[in-house]
Amino acid sequence: MEAYLRSCRDVLKGCCKDSPGLHVVMGNEACDMDSMVSALTFAYFLSKTLDSKRVPVPVLNIPRREFPLRSDSMFLLRESGLSHDHLLFRDEVDLHSLHEAKQLTLTLVDQNVLPSSDRELEDAVVEVIDHRLNQRPSSLSCSVTVETVGSCATLVTERIAQKAPDLLDQQVALLLYGTIILDCVNMAPEAGKVTPKDSQYTIFLENRFPKLPPRGALFQSLQNAKFDVSGLSTEQMLLKDMKGAFGGDLRLAVSSIYMTLEEFLQRRCLQQDLSEFCHNHNYNLLVAMTISFIENKEPFRQLAIYSSSTVYREEICKALEKARNPSLDLKPMGSPYSDVKTYIQRNTLASRKKVFPIITDFLKEWESKVFQSGNMEDLDLDDECNHDQSDSQQYAEDAGNEDDTQVPPTPMNSLVEGCPLDNGLPKISPEVLFVKVSKMASMEDKSTDGQ
Repeated sequence: MEAYLRSCRDVLKGCCKDSPGLHVVMGNEACDMDSMVSALTFAYFLSKTLDSKRVPVPVLNIPRREFPLRSDSMFLLRESGLSHDHLLFRDEVDLHSLHEAKQLTLTLVDQNVLPSSDRELEDAVVEVIDHRLNQRPSSLSCSVTVETVGSCATLVTERIAQKAPDLLDQQVALLLYGTIILDCVNMAPEAGKVTPKDSQYTIFLENRFPKLPPRGALFQSLQNAKFDVSGLSTEQMLLKDMKGAFGGDLRLAVSSIYMTLEEFLQRRCLQQDLSEFCHNHNYNLLVAMTISFIENKEPFRQLAIYSSSTVYREEICKALEKARNPSLDLKPMGSPYSDVKTYIQRNTLASRKKVFPIITDFLKEWESKVFQSGNMEDLDLDDECNHDQSDSQQYAEDAGNEDDTQVPPTPMNSLVEGCPLDNGLPKISPEVLFVKVSKMASMEDKSTDGQ
């Protein structure tokens, strides 16, 4: 495995306009241990079994500078005798240029659709292996393996065991084994993660490689490494395990935080840190999902929703409170900050993997609300742009900001910015646009009622 990873860097250096190109295997943008290990091991499998001029290479879907924040992944690599120096990261491989040059083939692991920022790469995708709800349209050009098991590494283990079992050695087995038991919370049924297939391939690896570390000891070491946030800034904690989602003018970050919400809220200068994080990374909504464990088994989950915009904050909170598939069973908590809303999540089995579809559905509905007129002129933009906007600007600046903390302005509305109606006119705040769309929807409802 180590020799293969070193060779991948050489392949990248030799990739030029006359070369066949690359077959990139890539996980999701959170780049947790499951994404990393699934990409590394499945690319290794393809390199030994795929007859193609394009060399399969794993690419971790984060910048190299962020990888040290994945302390559990760093620990597992060290235990496996691998150096992260040999890995390839997203900021080192220009996928879009390769795609434009028709030199890119993509296999997705631990994700089944690309985020909007990579949507143009979709036609390069030839295979998907994932363990979450399938959102990918069927296609004859793409092989899809989607099964709701506890870990994507389980599905990779299954493929290797069935197609090329000789590729499994102690090193590869440890990578896969450690990932499965961490994802499945040491195979504890009360955590709601493990499935029969996860158990089947965990036992398969244990039987085939009896020198693997004891299950409980390895899980505890990985868990300790994952939850070690000592010395991390708030920004680093938010980036450690984060996924982004976008819809209309909303840019939303969902971060897993490995401590109780009470501990998180007590961090020094937290409100300023949240504001700066959203400003620096161009988000206008942040959902922090805290997780801790009772006696190292049963999860305890809490939520914090931050936005400098009251409208954005209240709308996402309503969506999460009303969610039924699954219900999060949220219980409001007291918050020391007016721009942070907090909850206990009593449905402890709803991990981020299950909450994320609720958020993406909300974003689709939000985008639909904004576009429902089908005609931008129906929003009376000229009238809005010509009147004094001081009230709406004050609303955006004051929302959730009662302690004189400097909060960055909400990012401009992407529906108006750069559109043909722009032409140098003042931008419209998201709050004003939301009010206008809501009024239009109300008028449509009244018109329908009168028919």
